[in-house]
Amino acid sequence: MSGVSARVGAITESATLAMDRRARELSAAGHKVISFAAGEPDFATPEAVVAAAREACGEYRMQHYTPAAGLPELRAEIAAKTERETGTPLTAANVLVTSGTKQAVAHAFATLLDPGDEVLVPTPYWVTFPEAIKLSGGVPVEVPSDETRGFRVSPEQLERSLTERTKALLFVSPHNPTGAVYPREQVRAIGEWALERGLWVVSDEIYQRFVYGTAEFNSIAAVVPALAPSTLRLGGVAKSYAMTGWRVGWLIGPELAVRAASNLQSHVCGNISNVSQRAALAALRSGLDSVEQMRAAFARRREAILSGLAGLPGFECPAPDGAFYVFPSVRGLLGRTVAGEAVESSSQLAGLFLDRARVAVVPGEAFGAPGHLRLSYALADQDLEEGLERLRRLLL
Repeated sequence: MSGVSARVGAITESATLAMDRRARELSAAGHKVISFAAGEPDFATPEAVVAAAREACGEYRMQHYTPAAGLPELRAEIAAKTERETGTPLTAANVLVTSGTKQAVAHAFATLLDPGDEVLVPTPYWVTFPEAIKLSGGVPVEVPSDETRGFRVSPEQLERSLTERTKALLFVSPHNPTGAVYPREQVRAIGEWALERGLWVVSDEIYQRFVYGTAEFNSIAAVVPALAPSTLRLGGVAKSYAMTGWRVGWLIGPELAVRAASNLQSHVCGNISNVSQRAALAALRSGLDSVEQMRAAFARRREAILSGLAGLPGFECPAPDGAFYVFPSVRGLLGRTVAGEAVESSSQLAGLFLDRARVAVVPGEAFGAPGHLRLSYALADQDLEEGLERLRRLLL
């Protein structure tokens, strides 16, 4: 009997989930592990959302199949919310509800790409993007950015990576893993460049609610309205409403693309859990009070983690403008002996932190950026402080 298919066999496990899994295994074995690995708010889902789910469990309609593209009322609410926030005219026909934003990512690239089509992927990148592109038959083309560029790319850099096979541009702001946020004029410049080149844009907007200081979220399809017919916007309730386990995301785009992605979904999973969809509807109708409470907590934790990392030798950490991650360079520790062990890579350093200090972080290799670590500050204040103290004791 032959093995699994080459395309699936080549997929690697999500590095963020793999590190979080290792941390949970150690915790189950009796070790207290502080995990900066998973991008998951430590808050509970708002009670009004949970109550709506409980009510939905008892409704006959929610116990049976519903449309593959999502509950009509939820699609309409997502469209109205997005139009209200960005000014882009939308209807329910422009929205596909997915099982989390990860499924929206997979559907987006499966809908757009034919074998050999290239996608421009600025680095660092979230670990799932290259895998989803390759699984769809596409080719991820890395466009590097670093601290000196604020982890942002320019139209000139994108132009140098353009070929006749380029089909799409991946655009992420606020950014995972770096927390970078593109200013409006840079968003405009990149959007106009993509429009002139006739490219699709896949815009990941899942962290739109989490920006700090003077930074602002700008949807590329709203800043360059002519680009909207060739933009797929990805979002969901997981981060903003502490609903990671409910698995509700969405894809917003032109009707033709949404219809095609909906057809795909009809064969992949039928419809998304109705109870989760009703919970998401309640979340979107609940206002932004709970979201702002989380954002304020993350803003405070952002300052705490930046202050803590500033005191660690070998760490250089630019302040992120959005999301809830820091992405420090640890090149100052590479090629040195740390806690009695010679360290040559950020991956090895992350393993050392877990083994010796019981602190979980994700190495930059997972994001196409060796020499860095990603730390989420979406964890309780006390755990954040203890995790930083453990690293301080290990390194000093």
